[in-house]
Amino acid sequence: MDSSSEASSMAQGLRIVRLVADREKWGRRLLGVSQLASELDMEQSRVSRLTQELCDLGLLERVERGPFRTGPRFFSLAAALNAGWVHESRAELEALVASFGLRARVSVREGYRVILLRASSNDAVPGSFVKPGMVTPVWCTGSGRALLWDDQQPAVQALLQDVNFIGVGGPGAAHSPQEVAELMDRDRARGFIVAEEEFEHGVYELAVPVRSVEGSILAALSVLGSRAEITSSTDDIAEALTAAAERLGSCEGGSRGDSGRKGLAS
Repeated sequence: MDSSSEASSMAQGLRIVRLVADREKWGRRLLGVSQLASELDMEQSRVSRLTQELCDLGLLERVERGPFRTGPRFFSLAAALNAGWVHESRAELEALVASFGLRARVSVREGYRVILLRASSNDAVPGSFVKPGMVTPVWCTGSGRALLWDDQQPAVQALLQDVNFIGVGGPGAAHSPQEVAELMDRDRARGFIVAEEEFEHGVYELAVPVRSVEGSILAALSVLGSRAEITSSTDDIAEALTAAAERLGSCEGGSRGDSGRKGLAS
């Protein structure tokens, strides 16, 4: 292949990745080969070949011939563009594992979706759905509610007004924007989020926001475990999480505010 063909293929591949990332970022319906070809005015056979190559590279992924979404390599590249607090988060996650034996995560938000940016080494087994890019709801996860820390009730109402709460989350999940706002008020009073079986049965999540040096929320830092694991050391865990979040926010590059999907999709 000559250089002009290579450049053309690269440009078209980047257009595909950009379209997939943008649609996922804004919560729009994801697309398969024929829809991508139509949207981009490209030949379907070429889109099929390029998307296969992008999947092989890990920039896209596809489950059982379904629609395409961004793949794990997309997020590792995004993290590489944000060297400060994102780079340091790995060590902080593993320090939390060493101290408490709990699973630890750092997540970012796009609208009403929480996107896992990095997880601790003990947070997944082969075949697990826990991996960078995993999407969960903002209203029924500890990390999600930590990311809503600065949003007062009107903002929460506006964000979640079109959300379907039915059948989502665990037994402790909120079922309306009002319930989410009430949980936020409860947790702000104690200074950290405790999500009690809000997303999964039997799983408790303790979370705090990570702030930039200017004070804006960059991400959420959280740990997950059983009820006994969390409630037996809640104050100690919260103190360690808060200290770790402060260290991350003060890292060089911590004020950039670009993370996760936004790092490559903007």
